[in-house]
Amino acid sequence: QVQLVESGGGLVQAGGSLRLSCAASGGTFSSYAMGWFRHAPGKEREFVAATSTRPFSTYYADSVKGRFTISRDNAKNTVFLQMNILKPEDTGVYYCAAQVGRLRVGRTMSEYDYWGQGTQVTVSS
Repeated sequence: QVQLVESGGGLVQAGGSLRLSCAASGGTFSSYAMGWFRHAPGKEREFVAATSTRPFSTYYADSVKGRFTISRDNAKNTVFLQMNILKPEDTGVYYCAAQVGRLRVGRTMSEYDYWGQGTQVTVSS
């Protein structure tokens, strides 16, 4: 069983930055593709970014491309999401997720096997 714990959320003004972390335990972190999703009020949970296992390929939603960066530190069993130039529409609960044993890095919720509890990000205008 894999446990994922997010941290780093908070309140920030538009144009600011936040760095989210997701610490994994209970499995072989280096073998999992890792993703970030977000859930805004009144909207469905959506894909934000993902990173594969080695070699580290990264994938982004168009809405965050150029502003967000996903990275991972396999030695620390942690995946990060650096969020820059934040906008009010980035507000939501951010979840990290682990994908086990698939060839293609997923962009949909159904392709991920383990989820964290989420961390709130609020961007004020």
